[in-house]
Amino acid sequence: MYGRRGHATKGASWLITHPNPFLITPMTTQFHGPMVFGAITCSFVGLVGWFHVQFTEVEPPTLDSQDVFVFQGLTGPTEKTVVAPSSLSSPQAYAIGGPSRLALLLTEEQSNWLGLAHGLKSIGVPFVVTRDYREALKHRVILVYPTITGTSFSREAIRALAAVPRHGGTLIATQVLGGGLEEVFGYSDVAEALHNQEIRWNRAHPLMERMTDPAEWATKLNGKQENSVGTYSYGQARGALGSYPDGSVAVTVKDYDRGHAYAVGIDLGALLLKGYNNRADGFTTSFDNRFDPTLDVWLRLLKRMYQTGEPNAVTIGTVPFGKSLSVMFTHDVDFTQSMANAVGYAEFERSKGLTGTYFIQAKYIRDYNDDIFFDEQGVRHLARLADLGMELASHTVAHSASFNTFPMGTGWEQYPSYRPFVKTRSKAFGATILGELRVSKFLIDRLGGGRAMVSFRPGELSNPFSLPQALAATGFRYSSAATANNSLTHLPYQMTYDRLSESEVDIFEFPVTIEDEELPPMGERIPQALVLAKQIARYGGTVVVLIHPNILGHKLEFEKQFYEAVKDWAWFGSMREFGDWWSARNLSHVDVAGKADRMMVSINAPRRISGMTLEVPVGWILLPQEGVRQDGRTIILDVVEGAHKLHFSVDGS
Repeated sequence: MYGRRGHATKGASWLITHPNPFLITPMTTQFHGPMVFGAITCSFVGLVGWFHVQFTEVEPPTLDSQDVFVFQGLTGPTEKTVVAPSSLSSPQAYAIGGPSRLALLLTEEQSNWLGLAHGLKSIGVPFVVTRDYREALKHRVILVYPTITGTSFSREAIRALAAVPRHGGTLIATQVLGGGLEEVFGYSDVAEALHNQEIRWNRAHPLMERMTDPAEWATKLNGKQENSVGTYSYGQARGALGSYPDGSVAVTVKDYDRGHAYAVGIDLGALLLKGYNNRADGFTTSFDNRFDPTLDVWLRLLKRMYQTGEPNAVTIGTVPFGKSLSVMFTHDVDFTQSMANAVGYAEFERSKGLTGTYFIQAKYIRDYNDDIFFDEQGVRHLARLADLGMELASHTVAHSASFNTFPMGTGWEQYPSYRPFVKTRSKAFGATILGELRVSKFLIDRLGGGRAMVSFRPGELSNPFSLPQALAATGFRYSSAATANNSLTHLPYQMTYDRLSESEVDIFEFPVTIEDEELPPMGERIPQALVLAKQIARYGGTVVVLIHPNILGHKLEFEKQFYEAVKDWAWFGSMREFGDWWSARNLSHVDVAGKADRMMVSINAPRRISGMTLEVPVGWILLPQEGVRQDGRTIILDVVEGAHKLHFSVDGS
């Protein structure tokens, strides 16, 4: 469950009935905090639920034997976990690719360029990264980042870049502050524009043609004052794609005979990393269950700029098999009766050919949060979930709201000696990040009977900055530790070391879109959820549904009705299945070559991927090939692994 609602109430009611935290009786009634105790929750906002939780104790209290469940003869894991040190990501890793790709021309390596690289990967735009303007000039679309000043380039380089739009190319640049390019981008002067909260987009511009939802017409730029992105405005601009609330121009546009030039007045890489690193405090007014496409609007605009400027633009789709939407049904099993109820959800999913993801709390210690339910009976339910083909995943051992302040740990934590004890919502004893990861993984892998787990979601979405590298060290690959609204995107993304800007980690985040703790009850929110799904489906986004199986009833009915409503245009899978697809997609590369009436698309897929989709230009007709089909501009490949070539005829009309 999330800390923002259910657990604040749960903690308050528990303290009333359990004044001594060491005298805990089994919980036998279902908890309906958001529905029954909403008023109490509000009154306790400043007292129990909404203060900064802190890890303050190191040693757990002495626990009686009845407070810990021990599986006889089971000890582990026995090997040590070692967290790798941070390794600076190099632009050279993105340097190889053909001229049909977008060129990301760096003026400074010590910048937020990884945010742009990960964003372009997510939206499916093929690109290369270079420091050499001469290499960039081999491409029709160039994005200069992070800034252009009078010292960024030589005079020769400035002249060459200035000629790009005049010769039919596209030049995009962020934070154009000098260099004598005012005429190229169509403005007269640039000024710092402090504390702008949003950009209002020019809906009449062709690049905005597909932005049909009001939420896409203005996007947030800054949160709280201490968590802001610097902004610049361009004076006397000839054309405006986006403006600040005071009317000054944030994004200029200047169209040439065949070329285009765009000056962007913000550090776009920094903005992307605000969302991807879950550091966008104050950017959004909603936690989840709402449409917040802040980053997606920017990425879709970059994609449209690329497609407009590169006549042979081929992009990689975001949903398997050409569907419009990716959907994952996920369940947080973190309550006594949830283990048994989870089987009911799994049986429905199995009946429809679906694979749900079950984030299991390995709760073998009785504490403030709940009674023990990871015991012999719980393991029987666990095995049943595996038998039904469900994905088993980790939801920690302690399910503590203070997980985000836990120390990393030694890497030697093992069951049954690892005994984290949650005393209050803000206090836990003897817990570490590595202990929560490696011990829960060991127990569920050993006792669940399923495949080795790869997916993780922290209790209460408590998200340590060091979580990405800890997940990688303990054998996880996929995280669901944030919400889509807090991430400012409805697309998955790759994570970075310490959630900073310098080092990427081979972990992918799949943020939560829809969850069950908001009022009204989930079963009454089906129309709103379907509106949200359709909003996200317009550009191939992802919907992660989180349902706590503490009850069946209206929650299971929600899942059934949601599935029936979207099944014809949505792809369904577990987090492992979609994660495997997304990570294979992330490694894949696409290049285009050919002549006017015949084009060849070269695909390099280092990892096997089923249902890869491509979007090709208008007028391209796929020449017959086994295992590949075309639906309008969408190309769907049954299976790709290694090098693969597609051939097209081009209708010039």
